[in-house]
Amino acid sequence: MGKSLEGFEKDEVFVKNQLRPKDAATLVLVRRDRDAARVLMGRRHSSSAFMANKYVFPGGRVDACDMRLHVGGELKPAVHKRLLREVSEARAHALALAAVRETFEETGILVGERTNTVPRSKSAWSRFFAQGVVPKLDALDYIARAITPPNRPRRFDARFFMADASAIADELDAGYTDELLTPCWLTFAEARALDVPVITRAVLAEAEARLDETQALRPVPFFHFVRGTSRIDDI
Repeated sequence: MGKSLEGFEKDEVFVKNQLRPKDAATLVLVRRDRDAARVLMGRRHSSSAFMANKYVFPGGRVDACDMRLHVGGELKPAVHKRLLREVSEARAHALALAAVRETFEETGILVGERTNTVPRSKSAWSRFFAQGVVPKLDALDYIARAITPPNRPRRFDARFFMADASAIADELDAGYTDELLTPCWLTFAEARALDVPVITRAVLAEAEARLDETQALRPVPFFHFVRGTSRIDDI
């Protein structure tokens, strides 16, 4: 039985000819400092067409180059199994790659491992590979899925991945991006106090719960709408 998410935007009118959601991926990076765990977030630019000025996790649409790329190794078995309930093998791999690529593009942070042999690419991955790093997908956990409510000018079918900051291979100056303003590491309490979208707040809670190792295999919540009403189902 699905649950509803209190405060998750509800549409009064359900429109049949709504926009088809685009595949997207987000990465929740967690750094465990001595005083507290911190999560990487950033404020979207005021000119952004989607969630302007909101604090969010880095992420974005899956690109065609993510589908063509064969790097990063294997996903964790549990992550692989859950994603295959929803998408093909190739798309599961592409979603995880997109989370890593978008994190780099928005924050300058490279999640992966250093290597002397990087792929040649003229795609959006070229700058990532130029740092001598390749993604390492077994560092990612799959923690949530959310589809943007109907009747929005942009809609995404977003998968949220989570990784420990120990998976960071390098970090560049992110000043070249106009998508997120200065990324920052925030405690979970600090993050909740900011202007964050309702779904981001829900994923923050999910990520914080998973800091307890006994919760690592908890169900993956799926936030979506059925006939105009919000639901939370388990994947």
